[in-house]
Amino acid sequence: MSSQLASLNDWVASVAQLTQPDAIHWCDGSDAENARLVELMLANGDLVKLNEQTHPNCYLHRSSPSDVARVEHLTFVCTRHPADAGPNNNWMDPAEAHREMDALYAGCMRGRTMYVVPYCMGPIDSPLSRCGVEITDSPYVVANMRIMTRMGAAAQARIEREGSFVKGLHSIGELDPNRRFIMHFPEELSIQSYGSGYGGNALLGKKCHALRIASYQARTEGWLAEHMLIVGIENPQGETHYVAAAFPSACGKTNLAMLIPPEGYRRAGWKVWTVGDDICWMHPGADGRLYAINPEAGFFGVAPGTSEKTNANAMAMLDHDAIFTNTGVTADGQPWWEGMTSGTPAKDWQGRDYDKAVGPAAHPNSRFTVSAKQCPSYTAKAEDPQGVPLSAIIFGGRRASLVPLVLEARDWTHGVLVGASMASETTAAATGAVGVVRRDSMAMKPFAGYNFGDYFAHWLSFDKPGAKLPKIFQVNWFRKDADGKFMWPGFGDNMRVLEWMLKRVTGQAHAVETPVGNLPLPADLDTEGLGLDAATLEQLLTLDRAGWKAEMESIGEYLEEFGDRTPEVLKAERARIAAQL
Repeated sequence: MSSQLASLNDWVASVAQLTQPDAIHWCDGSDAENARLVELMLANGDLVKLNEQTHPNCYLHRSSPSDVARVEHLTFVCTRHPADAGPNNNWMDPAEAHREMDALYAGCMRGRTMYVVPYCMGPIDSPLSRCGVEITDSPYVVANMRIMTRMGAAAQARIEREGSFVKGLHSIGELDPNRRFIMHFPEELSIQSYGSGYGGNALLGKKCHALRIASYQARTEGWLAEHMLIVGIENPQGETHYVAAAFPSACGKTNLAMLIPPEGYRRAGWKVWTVGDDICWMHPGADGRLYAINPEAGFFGVAPGTSEKTNANAMAMLDHDAIFTNTGVTADGQPWWEGMTSGTPAKDWQGRDYDKAVGPAAHPNSRFTVSAKQCPSYTAKAEDPQGVPLSAIIFGGRRASLVPLVLEARDWTHGVLVGASMASETTAAATGAVGVVRRDSMAMKPFAGYNFGDYFAHWLSFDKPGAKLPKIFQVNWFRKDADGKFMWPGFGDNMRVLEWMLKRVTGQAHAVETPVGNLPLPADLDTEGLGLDAATLEQLLTLDRAGWKAEMESIGEYLEEFGDRTPEVLKAERARIAAQL
């Protein structure tokens, strides 16, 4: 037996000794295995079969009402030194965390099967991919990991070949909110999760591995693991440029990943290709460019608000071979959620008769899990072992004022500052105080596995001789006028802004230099057929100097939060812009 296989077997044996399962099943990822698991979950009530005529091979899962979202306050990064986790993470001493978790895991799988799930994040043959093994007592987790990762025999063969893998241990425990933790041990490349069966807490390949652990791994190995979509934009000449983009939640990330261009653009021959909607791993290539892979193989998307109007591509992939979690359901067994234009819910997400007065039919964080290959805009480039070369990186947030529709960073250092300082304003739905600016650096606030100061320094380190780095842009689709109405139509019309960016990349478009970045002239944006008046467009592209002065002060205070870990070059860049203003 190879030493690699022995170390995997030893770990599985030690977990079994601790958790005491009735049986151990090594997952091979086969159709037959999946069919058996589905039958098991239908029998025990974990899954409900949906309408076979309208939604073949689709199932509904209802999670415990106290287990419906990520639990940031119970999520810890456990490093030897607290400063290495940084103020952007909850910290716990690794020895204390292991004691806490071992006590929870003791005997927790009695009466259950322990599933060993080998998986690969990224194309199975890509040098940019990394492997993991999740041990879980949840067949629902196994079924989702099969869609979300390259899971099974091929992944296990790679692990046995390479020897290195991220160790993830998960148990649903008693689903008691008071006995729930998600622990990350970046220095050990391991994850431990207990007491939740919900997506981001239980599908350990997703945020836990692909962002928190991978970001630490990436820093050690010289690459980047980011909370970004990857999209290819093909122009009428047949050239495709790939773009990565980071947005906090509720800023249209999935919609941009699956964007459908306006009719005029489609007629002219523009096409959009989806590589990924959530996570992007970027490695420097031999030619100096950054190459990106989507480590995931599926989408774990938020259902409410997804409709023919907002995301027709997403709707088109959800009528077969999908798992729905916490959505409503119609009388004839079709999934339903708020934002859909047809159908009527009969049961809500808890399985009760639907009553609008009691609450929504679908939980606001209800989800769909579906293979990326079912998306109409999917590209086979998502399986390219070399990844796709990036032409641009976009940072965005939700700002009702100040931030223009689009600006281009002056250079890489300025771009890193733009990413580090990106923010969204709170909406009425989230909190009593509307319009409070919350910083969410690179949309990684809950996901960076180490200190943000070190993380900014790692980003800056890519700017070295011979590097051909992507241009960095900032966008804001959410500017409002004096009446509180959105000034930009958004959705497919964001293509008009992407076109200007790509023309900047290829040197075909003008820009006006300002202290905060380069802005397009109104004439540079194709607004044909939009009905957007000149004054509104002017306002969308205007620099508010007084507002930006205050913003620079606020950014300075934010950077101070990370103390002496904040790179001096980033502070100097902020000071340069403030002085120019």
